[in-house]
Amino acid sequence: MLETLDLGQHLTKAEYERDLLRYQVQLRELAWQLYQRKRSLVLVFEGRDAAGKGGTIRRLTEKLDPRGYEVFPIAAPEGEDKTHHYLWRFWRRLLPPDEKQIVIFDRSWYGRVLVERVEGFCSEDAWKRAYREINDFERQLVDAGGMVVKFWLQISPEEQLKRFEKRQDTPYKRWKLTPEDWRNRKKWGRYDEAVEDMLLKTSTLTAPWTVVESNFKWFGRVKCLKTIVDAVSKTLGYKPADPGTVGKPRKQRASTAKKRRRAAR
Repeated sequence: MLETLDLGQHLTKAEYERDLLRYQVQLRELAWQLYQRKRSLVLVFEGRDAAGKGGTIRRLTEKLDPRGYEVFPIAAPEGEDKTHHYLWRFWRRLLPPDEKQIVIFDRSWYGRVLVERVEGFCSEDAWKRAYREINDFERQLVDAGGMVVKFWLQISPEEQLKRFEKRQDTPYKRWKLTPEDWRNRKKWGRYDEAVEDMLLKTSTLTAPWTVVESNFKWFGRVKCLKTIVDAVSKTLGYKPADPGTVGKPRKQRASTAKKRRRAAR
């Protein structure tokens, strides 16, 4: 699956700025609908190191009411989290929709079948069992009225190396790069195998994966936002207004649509 991705997809600056604003505004409108209907949206971001998870999350929350969402950056479990089943620390972070309508995980419970599998932090029986446990967990979230949208951000080894070197050469970004990141590069093939298994075994009708071509950050950010807007719109049966047409006279909107059709020919 990963080998067939077209990682060269990109957007022009004008396309990026137009589409980013459109989906940010539409997501803000949908967030209000989530609040009114007391529904929860759980967003899961996984991906290669330096694939752009943090930057994507910043853009998708940029125009949201900060009272309505929470971002959880996930690292290795510590303290009490280590004394429970690995899913426990995620269960307890799932806030009810009257508190937070959108919960965002920057890395997630998929660590069990990715880093823990590859690095040997859990037994083979444990990570093989985790596929079923995770599917059951996500099905319970959806059955309770929530929505689960999951992203895997993929970049090439060459693009990752460029980003690592840029981080290393930029003082205010250097903290993002760790010895572990360099070690993980040496296990690229083993991680590919784990990712392929994860996508195959945990992409379900209730919680499908979206694989994002992220070599070009602008393209990846817009694809994530569009996917979220489309998924929430479909589930709620609510279509947010297109900010590109709001306030335009009907004749002007029709003229714009005709121009776009001509340009597409």
